[in-house]
Amino acid sequence: MAENFELNSRIENSSRVRLFRAPGRVNLIGEHTDYNDGFVMPAAIDLCTWVKASPRTDRMVSVFSETFGERIEFNLDDPGLAARDHWSDYVAGVAVNLERAGWKPRGANLNICGTIPIGAGLSSSAAIEVATGLALLANSAHAVDCVELAKLCQHAENEFVGIRCGIMDQFVSCHGREGKALLLDCRSLEFQYLPINSDVRLVICNTMVKHELAASEYNQRRAECEAGVQHLAQRIRGVRALRDVTERDLELHGTRLPEPVYRRCRHVISENTRVIKAAAALEQGNLDDFGKLMNESHLSLRDDYEVSCPELDLMVELARPMPGVFGARMTGGGFGGCTINLVKAEHADEFRSALRQHYLEATGVAPEIYVSGAAAAAGEVFQ
Repeated sequence: MAENFELNSRIENSSRVRLFRAPGRVNLIGEHTDYNDGFVMPAAIDLCTWVKASPRTDRMVSVFSETFGERIEFNLDDPGLAARDHWSDYVAGVAVNLERAGWKPRGANLNICGTIPIGAGLSSSAAIEVATGLALLANSAHAVDCVELAKLCQHAENEFVGIRCGIMDQFVSCHGREGKALLLDCRSLEFQYLPINSDVRLVICNTMVKHELAASEYNQRRAECEAGVQHLAQRIRGVRALRDVTERDLELHGTRLPEPVYRRCRHVISENTRVIKAAAALEQGNLDDFGKLMNESHLSLRDDYEVSCPELDLMVELARPMPGVFGARMTGGGFGGCTINLVKAEHADEFRSALRQHYLEATGVAPEIYVSGAAAAAGEVFQ
């Protein structure tokens, strides 16, 4: 993606329309560990957000969403620009953060469309942020390191939108690679690419459930983790995040924690261990072990972190016995959204058809099911 930024820096005094793309993501394993300085293993997916951009001569940003059929406008010189619980907050938040960081973006006309289902846990928000950031920077003749772009977009979601997400979503949108998962250390931002066997597919199953409590519960889980860290840091030297705590540490020093906080900590700590084991399994091509770790992750998310829901549990239970399935788990923040299933390529079509039918019969709801490979990072689409 850095190469795209260098190309983007050759800005023209013209009004030509340019097109930028940012992928969504699916997290193979490592859920709710990113904001605890832990380890995650996402992959960019084929579902994307596109932003068409052309420059303006003023400081207005005019944004049209094809998904919502709505246009909004805001002035980059408006010091009172604030979130209003609207889809445009993700766009405005990036613009505001660019302005505050000293990039002085110029006005732009933006047209946004995409294929990432909203509220499904596939990072539609991060894709909008990254694609918008790319578009506004290129539109203003600026180049920026892709790590800095990921940080800026995360900050926009944290501080402007008010969702206290970690860095994973924006980072993988900026760093995805075709055919690879990404093992990310969310503290140091060091990462490595891991091979995804060409004879398996990532099958993402959307329960079509969107619980309204998801955002508030997400922030509550983060607060519970912070309460656990505060307690443990007083008893264990060097603890800055749950990343620094072992399962043995928690057993010895966490007994006075409130029971829900103890279980939140137990999930995060054990999930970090699972991610490291999963990375080794992928490197060795051991998909059976990888699938078992996926299954364990779902149980921990269901029982300790309590972010699953009946529909997600049902989708996982239906998937696991099917031919060619290595593992199945919920993915994303929880309380609805999607499951991720690692399936042999030769069984992917059969799996999609059968799971759709079984879920429909059980719930009366037809799920959306997407078969994807690991996709490339965000960048400009040269037409």
